Amino acid sequence: MAYRNPAAAYQNTKVNTASPAELTLMLYDGAVKFTHMAIMALEKGDIEQCHNNVQKAKNIIVEFRSTLDFKYDVAKDFDRVYDYIYWTLVHGNMKKDKDMLEEALKRIKEMRDTWKEVMAKQKG
Repeated sequence: MAYRNPAAAYQNTKVNTASPAELTLMLYDGAVKFTHMAIMALEKGDIEQCHNNVQKAKNIIVEFRSTLDFKYDVAKDFDRVYDYIYWTLVHGNMKKDKDMLEEALKRIKEMRDTWKEVMAKQKG
């Protein structure tokens, strides 16, 4: 199959060949990217773009929450963090509050960085 967009072809291959851990990292990176884009749009006064990017970040957080396995105690801790991030994104979006969106971004980055550490330990 020929792709008109080489970047899209690369991304498609990357996703299709990624391990579950790598897919999780990609989702974290996406949540970081979309939250950052929302903040940038808010700074520019582009309320629609801000909203659209917050929605994308929220969708990723919802996906993380829906895949938690509560037979492990740590899932409860993750759920609380995801709940806080989601709440912060929702209220930051409603109020168009840059500080709240930056708080959500900070927490998402912390989760992503923790995930990277877990991945590194598994490899080592």
